Amino acid sequence: MVARTDLVRTSGEFTLDGGTFEVENNVWILGDDTECLVIDPAHDPEPVLDAIGTRTVSAIVCTHAHNDHINAAVPLSDKAGAPILLHPADRELWDAVYPDRAPDRSLSDGERLTVAGLDVHVLHTPGHTWGGVSLHVPEHGWLFSGDTLFQGGPGATGRSYSDFEVIIASITNRLLVLDGATTVHTGHGPTTTIAAEAPHLGEWIARGH
Repeated sequence: MVARTDLVRTSGEFTLDGGTFEVENNVWILGDDTECLVIDPAHDPEPVLDAIGTRTVSAIVCTHAHNDHINAAVPLSDKAGAPILLHPADRELWDAVYPDRAPDRSLSDGERLTVAGLDVHVLHTPGHTWGGVSLHVPEHGWLFSGDTLFQGGPGATGRSYSDFEVIIASITNRLLVLDGATTVHTGHGPTTTIAAEAPHLGEWIARGH
């Protein structure tokens, strides 16, 4: 089977620190024709289930626990019979959305997940949230960066559970060291590459976001 990524875009609301914002999220499905894992199921499980089709879902991986990245995780888990994985440092954010339902398993830095014969490396990349992670698939040069790195800069900081210096350290030490040809599949907006973003690090630091 040939490994692939599928993208599902869903729209809804992001809420934090008393503010609510309309957002469009990228939900990534990684696998082949028989097995997959789902990254950041957002807002509505139905289009994600449609994209999954008859495949077995090995896991639902949340790159972080902002509500717009997890608010379809439990409904999807219930329908697909798949465990939900989250870094424990984001448990407080998770509990704000799901006070009566814990994630099924914790993610840890350096751990490797396996789906469709692929090794998926878990990189702890805090800063946007304390438990933010990115998922690296070296074999294909794919990076699923959640809200850590976007086309044009780092994920937002300045709200609760975030820190600009921390996210810059995560991007510098964990992501920009990857091969420049690595494709960066982001949590919102367009895909980019490490080579396209790396030259702008100094600009991001200077502007402070």
